[in-house]
Amino acid sequence: WNFPLAIFTGQVAAALAAGNSVLAKPAEQSPLIAYEAVKIYLEAGLPKGVLHLLPGDGKIGGALTELPGVDGVAFTGSTDVARIINRTLAAKDGPIVPLIAETGGLNGMFVDTSALHEQVIDDAINSAFGSAGQRCSALRVLLIPEEIGDLLIEGLTGAMDMLSLGDPSDPATDIGPVIDAEAHEMLQEHVKDMESRAKVLHRAPLSAEMAAKGEYFAPTLVEISSLDQLTEEKFGPIMHVMRYKRADLQKVAGQLADKGYGLTLGVHSRLDRFADMVRAAVPVGNCYVNRNITGAVVGVQPFGGEGLSGTGPKAGGPHYIYRFAAEHTVTINVAAQGGDPELLSLG
Repeated sequence: WNFPLAIFTGQVAAALAAGNSVLAKPAEQSPLIAYEAVKIYLEAGLPKGVLHLLPGDGKIGGALTELPGVDGVAFTGSTDVARIINRTLAAKDGPIVPLIAETGGLNGMFVDTSALHEQVIDDAINSAFGSAGQRCSALRVLLIPEEIGDLLIEGLTGAMDMLSLGDPSDPATDIGPVIDAEAHEMLQEHVKDMESRAKVLHRAPLSAEMAAKGEYFAPTLVEISSLDQLTEEKFGPIMHVMRYKRADLQKVAGQLADKGYGLTLGVHSRLDRFADMVRAAVPVGNCYVNRNITGAVVGVQPFGGEGLSGTGPKAGGPHYIYRFAAEHTVTINVAAQGGDPELLSLG
């Protein structure tokens, strides 16, 4: 569920490395992973007074951001909560407190007629349904040309029927449950809404026995006719697909960009000019061409978005740790100290 160990430890490690003490509130859905991580930090020799684990719901986070002694906040989560944190920090008296926010995305993948169909299907399935769609980088809308729309949709539905839902600790399982009952209910409501405003094309097989064992949600394929039908990210295994006319590509790309998100973008094409055009029209933090759009390679692909998807800097990037520190400049006129100016300047 959205890398609850990697994101938590990355933020904590950067803040510690820059010389800070840390009040760490994990996502309320994954406190036990954070608890184990903090134990490892302490076992590795971190002083006990430097890192404090404060699990809980949004009330805990709200109280933390209101504390007068907080010098900075790093947050990963929804855009709405990031706005709340930003307003809370802005309303505080005293120093201006920086916010590093990595939020959600309305991530699209553009396909043209030159793309390899099997690769598109494989990458779209993995991007939309891997981790039960519970990644901020997950594919939310697949944009396909009208000329090959039926062919790709047929392939997607066939691939969905091959997905195995079950215990994620079983290597034979493709997709596990969503994180909790609240997430499951939100997804059900969205599918019900799409049934009235769009067209639900297909749902992956989900047995009654499996549905009764946990919060399993059948991967769902929904066809929309306009990007206006999508207003925000739905965090789960729902892939929206929209057909476009070649003459309307620039307009459709602009409409996606106008949503204001800028996290991940996918392009499938064997034409450089197509990929370049889409990249220029839809600014994002991470763009992937002819591959899936989840799973940035650690140490190679720093991750982060812009606009409604985050403030930067990119996690894992060369500038990340500096955001947790203050930069000071010291300038000395050595000639004014007397002695040999040349020797003083060299010293």
